[in-house]
Amino acid sequence: MVNEKKLVRILYFLIGIIFLNCISLAMAEKPFHHLPDGTFRNPEGSPERDPNVNWSFKIFNKEKKKLDMTVPKEHVVEKNKVLLDLKKYQEDDYVAWIGHATFLIKLGETTIITDPVFSKNAGPLIFGPKRFTEPALTLNEIPKIDLFLLTHNHYDHQDMSTIRRFPYKNAKVLLPLKLGKYFKRYKDVNEMDWYDEIKINDSLKITFLPAVHWSKRSLTDTNKTLWGNFLIEYNGKKILFACDTGIGNIYKDIGNKYGPIDLTLINIGAYNFYPIMPYKDKSVYHTNPEEALEIAKNLKSKKVIGMHWGTFVLSLEPIMEPPVRFKASAEKYGFKKEDAIIYKIGEFRSLKKLLNYN
Repeated sequence: MVNEKKLVRILYFLIGIIFLNCISLAMAEKPFHHLPDGTFRNPEGSPERDPNVNWSFKIFNKEKKKLDMTVPKEHVVEKNKVLLDLKKYQEDDYVAWIGHATFLIKLGETTIITDPVFSKNAGPLIFGPKRFTEPALTLNEIPKIDLFLLTHNHYDHQDMSTIRRFPYKNAKVLLPLKLGKYFKRYKDVNEMDWYDEIKINDSLKITFLPAVHWSKRSLTDTNKTLWGNFLIEYNGKKILFACDTGIGNIYKDIGNKYGPIDLTLINIGAYNFYPIMPYKDKSVYHTNPEEALEIAKNLKSKKVIGMHWGTFVLSLEPIMEPPVRFKASAEKYGFKKEDAIIYKIGEFRSLKKLLNYN
């Protein structure tokens, strides 16, 4: 009887060792950003949010009321001109800013839309920050879309109303791991892990790259879906469209492996959460204008467009501060002022002129 009990204990012990070894082996085969519970984390060595800081809507809303919400007329292109430019550039390669992180990028016969948000607020149903500038085009006015890029699931990037009403559901959709479930009505949905590549055609390839950010849409789904940046390679030119991102060493690695980048589009707003956070002008997961320029420098980017500002109040810096700081700091980070580019909402620019190709 005693021997049987010893054998059972030894058996359980051996099973436990085998189980732990299996877990260790499985984790050894998974990349660093994949955690055992199925969630994700930022690249190794990335900065981390202070766990002792608690968000306060009460303080945020109190401070938000102090902001000057005056929108300069020159921030937005008049609608008639937007529609004329859409027609004017239809045979050209171009980059156009619809607002926030929503861009139209036309490359040959392929038209791309990034993080399309056309709703009046960035949140569930009628909740969340309200737009203080309208999209340059409505969903009914946008051109035929061939490629839909989604960087992550935050409400100011993944807009379910837009996704449901989107008129071009035959477009190829590229998005992070575990977000495909939101696109059931779409024909061609492709989930991507970091460093995955998808060839769109002979001239166009998309690579999904790491970003320093996070994901969350509810109280129970923190980091259960991935986030990231898109590298767009077209006829020898490289465009990096950044997810919301904070600064991190990963960008030196990306620059060394994939640089030089011809054009980077990166967030320059939503960085000041003081006095909720104990420091001004600093967010772990959103670059301020100077940090955005530092990332672009690390990417060996030739030109950089500042985005993710001038549409929603997501933080407490003055609403028109990001572009001013961005332009003022350009030369400090090795960019000519004209190469640190600020768009008007609704502005179209020829990509051939931006990047000097025929």
